[in-house]
Amino acid sequence: MARAVGIVAVAFGDGDLREHAARAAELGFDHIDAHIDAIGRLDADEIASLPVPIADHISGFDIADGCTALAPFERRGEDKFDETVALFRSHPGARLEPGPRTSGGSIEKVEALVAAVPGLRLTLDTGHVAPWGEDPVALLRHADHVQLRQAAKGQPQLHPDEGGDVDFAAVLAELDRLDYQGLLSIEYFDLRDMGWPLDDPVGYSVALATHVRALMH
Repeated sequence: MARAVGIVAVAFGDGDLREHAARAAELGFDHIDAHIDAIGRLDADEIASLPVPIADHISGFDIADGCTALAPFERRGEDKFDETVALFRSHPGARLEPGPRTSGGSIEKVEALVAAVPGLRLTLDTGHVAPWGEDPVALLRHADHVQLRQAAKGQPQLHPDEGGDVDFAAVLAELDRLDYQGLLSIEYFDLRDMGWPLDDPVGYSVALATHVRALMH
């Protein structure tokens, strides 16, 4: 099944969302996902005139209704499960993006959060789950947004030509089985201060989009 494929604006680094949207259109992406701070700098007319639509609003670690949010980071020995449950219960409609070093940092933890927060849905990043040594396909039934990135155990960002542990054919097959109607985006990033450096996140994103679209036909 052919699906629209977007890109998360973080791939373009800092800068104006209008420039990022123009670049996304030039590269053949169908939509762009952006942080609410970047979106908030544009007025309604500027948003309407973007060459690709804004599909997802990302709030990062600041939970906001209707946005993708990460669970709070946990330091060694901490357990922020109850805090995460309370945060997402108080913001119905916010989607959880399971991430490393958080209370959503394994399939078991994510399943527990989904069970504890009525109606909780996910933004599922394949490149977060694979580095744990687990299969993101197991969580797709909980997702309303899927972010694609090749990765392997202990390696959160790999070029699709390098191989990796994410089986994108299996991901797409499961989405078809689920009759998935949500978003599909590519996310690579150069976040050196968080320990995730990458010299060419845009190039990696384009390569993965090409790979994934070929699997859809």
